[in-house]
Amino acid sequence: MNPILSKNKNVQYYDKLIFEPLLSVNQDFSIEPCLATEYSKTGDTTYIIKLRENVNWPDGEPFVAKDVQFTIDRLKEGIDSIYVSNVAAISGLEIIDEHTIKITLFEETPFFEYNLIFPIMPSHYYTGVDFVQDPLTPMGTGMFKIEDRNNDYIKLVRNENWWNTEKMPKLDTITINIYSNQGEIFNAFKIGNIDLVITENVNFEDYIGTIGFNSKIFKGREYDFIAINNTHNVLSKKEVRQAINYGIDKNNIVASIFGDKCFVANSSLDFGSWLYEDASKLSAYNMDEAQKALSSNGWNITSRQWQKTENYRTLRTNFNLVVNSSNTERVSVAENIKDQLSNIGIVINIRKVSDYQYNNYLKNKNYDLIITGTNVSISPNLNTYFGENNIANYNNEEIKKLLNDISDITDKNLLKEKIAEIQKITNDEYVYIPLYINKNVLLYSSDLVGDISPNWYNVFYNIENWYRQN
Repeated sequence: MNPILSKNKNVQYYDKLIFEPLLSVNQDFSIEPCLATEYSKTGDTTYIIKLRENVNWPDGEPFVAKDVQFTIDRLKEGIDSIYVSNVAAISGLEIIDEHTIKITLFEETPFFEYNLIFPIMPSHYYTGVDFVQDPLTPMGTGMFKIEDRNNDYIKLVRNENWWNTEKMPKLDTITINIYSNQGEIFNAFKIGNIDLVITENVNFEDYIGTIGFNSKIFKGREYDFIAINNTHNVLSKKEVRQAINYGIDKNNIVASIFGDKCFVANSSLDFGSWLYEDASKLSAYNMDEAQKALSSNGWNITSRQWQKTENYRTLRTNFNLVVNSSNTERVSVAENIKDQLSNIGIVINIRKVSDYQYNNYLKNKNYDLIITGTNVSISPNLNTYFGENNIANYNNEEIKKLLNDISDITDKNLLKEKIAEIQKITNDEYVYIPLYINKNVLLYSSDLVGDISPNWYNVFYNIENWYRQN
């Protein structure tokens, strides 16, 4: 249950009931104060962070700056943790007083504050103890604490000394039952032994039926898309990128290849982010619009593909699409896209390559088109997609200026406005072709009452108002 060490997704969900970060993530993926009450960027690479006072660990010891330093030091030691990247930019931490710290970065990092979401651990509790190897039951500052655990269950009880008295939960106890496989979990849920299940299996009805429970399906963070080489002599033309986009029926891909276990994606921010502006109209499948985009710009169909003469050279809509052969689902997606685009006169040659070759293609960006993906981030930082050395070889001075402008914006309304400008321009340029994002499912008993509104970061929003009817 140590949140710094565990990579188990379910453990990470439950740990959010026990442990707290400096800044927490809302349902819309914006950030708000938690163990830090405020933060201020005082220079390009320096932050001053004020810590919450009058917070105690379950054993009565106060939460202090040394706990933050201890946690960051453990992560900086190179332990195998999902939070290592959160502190990678930190070059030093200075304790100004018990409730004030100064963090210095190696270099300016856009939206660094969004990295401050890792759980804080108690320094005094691990004095003289091997943090990685010792089997201590970990403790946090959150609304619940671990009271008991064995090989079959972990029992959480309400932390009566929690600092956030306004959100003290109604639930007294949460028991986390431990099972060896998903089948056992579904059986236990079906017969009423457990009230809540988190799963990625969208075919859950095959195992538990359709009655006696409620479900919430929500977007995950595994996002796949096509990166287009914007410096390619033909793909550099907007109308060609536009035609490719209109020529791909993403709903067909999701239904035929993934059995609807994914959502169609319209943007890298299309996962519930407060910054997302709907781009579904721009990315909709439309064969007529695809052909119109090309024909209205001087392209003609010859030998079942489009071509155009420009500067005494004949250009053709014939492209290589790179996919890693080990990812069978992406190979199927590539074949589907090839068939779809052939219907509108765009020829796709699929290059199925090894993982080593695939990574070299990504590194060198020497492809026409490539199916790739990422785990989406809560950060508003869009440099990966549109900044220097981005994977689409996209270059736009207006976008560069906007990216530079937003790096220092703290006003949420202004930031949303600027991000919307970036989305509008890049959507209209068809820099990338979003494909799909995975689905997650929360199943819960009809006896469980409350506002149950999960997202991929946390399934326990509003748990302070949950209760069981029986």
